[in-house]
Amino acid sequence: MELTPKEIVKYLDDFIIGQKEAKKAIAIALRNRYRRMRLDPEIRDEVLPKNILMIGPTGVGKTEIARRMAKMFKLPFVKVEATKYTEVGFVGRDVESMIRDLVYDSLKIVKEEHEEANKSKIGDYVLDEITKKLLPPLPKGASQEKQKEYETTFNRLREIVKSGEKDDALIELEVEPKNNIEIIGGDSMPPELSKLQDSFSKILGGNKRVKKEVTIKDAKRILQSEGSEKLLNMEEVQEEALKRAESGGIIFIDEMDKVAVSSNNTSRSDPSKEGVQRDLLPIVEGSSVSTKYGIIRTDHILFIAAGAFHMSKPSDLIAELQGRFPLRVELNSLTQSDLYDILTTTKNSLILQYKALLEVEDVTLEFPDDSIKLMAEYASRANDKTENIGARRLHTVLEKVIEDISFEAEEHKGETVTIGEDLIKEKLDDVVDNEDITRYIL
Repeated sequence: MELTPKEIVKYLDDFIIGQKEAKKAIAIALRNRYRRMRLDPEIRDEVLPKNILMIGPTGVGKTEIARRMAKMFKLPFVKVEATKYTEVGFVGRDVESMIRDLVYDSLKIVKEEHEEANKSKIGDYVLDEITKKLLPPLPKGASQEKQKEYETTFNRLREIVKSGEKDDALIELEVEPKNNIEIIGGDSMPPELSKLQDSFSKILGGNKRVKKEVTIKDAKRILQSEGSEKLLNMEEVQEEALKRAESGGIIFIDEMDKVAVSSNNTSRSDPSKEGVQRDLLPIVEGSSVSTKYGIIRTDHILFIAAGAFHMSKPSDLIAELQGRFPLRVELNSLTQSDLYDILTTTKNSLILQYKALLEVEDVTLEFPDDSIKLMAEYASRANDKTENIGARRLHTVLEKVIEDISFEAEEHKGETVTIGEDLIKEKLDDVVDNEDITRYIL
């Protein structure tokens, strides 16, 4: 969290080409969170995050910028589509479920951190429990000599279990059965419904442990989870998760333009679209939401909305919601040069991914620079001729070019295959030139 905005942008440059303005806005928003946490409590609560509205076509990096930023700092992050929510009273998910999803993601992050900090304790618990199954404890009243003998044997056996030598051996474990009732929504469902589900599970005997024969390898995984529950202070974990979601959570709302009602649209009175905006308003403004793990305030959660806005405009959103996204950044369409840079300069680019995949089959792929430029050109032409889907077009182009090599990989074992311009033209010429075919294939 101590990275400067310039350092954050530099990190994002490894994964996203261009879009300097969007990166800058995100970097400042993130740095302001760090600055806020250093303020006196008196003023800290008054400093609210400046929510961001990203405007730009699909495939230019809107989601990727927010996702990479959250991943970089291990911040609770949720990406949702505005279109999956409906106004209260209509069938569909209610907007508060995004806050519950955020709390669940925060809980996962915090629990993993606590597990890492207590890794050795949990590991010891797992080994001890498995060794006890293999070597039952001595009866009470055993002599000191027998106890000493038992301890030596126990430690020796424990080392064997640790080494993995006995991973295929079977032991009997008492495990929690899977719930007979599973309501869709998991931890994102309203807390009242969640408690009702727990009650049904108890009535149907969901908490009774059952005996099951498993391999030691599987037992290590099962007991790892059990050890976490027993050794970690789950109340402390949940409390920290709520605090982190409140002060560091990021919610990325995609397809915001799909709930905007254009003035040209005859269905302006559509209650579902405008209703979703009105339901979003209190969440973005700041309200209290009840979750399975406690009440969370949304005042300091950073909301990043995004949309193409080619059928509507940001001004088509209701005025109150527009006011809650004061920072507007426009992302540019990707040029042929940008597509080339995406293939050559980004970390873990598509070229590197395909090379790594074929190396598994002992096939070495070579992509000469001229071939990469040609693929970027074809991708750009396909975007111009049909719907512009930005960098996502590169996935389709590359897959089309190397599909035969990938399909016949075993025939090229031990070979170096060069992806030449002739192969690219053969695969893409007809497809890109024929607009009707392009729509279906590329």
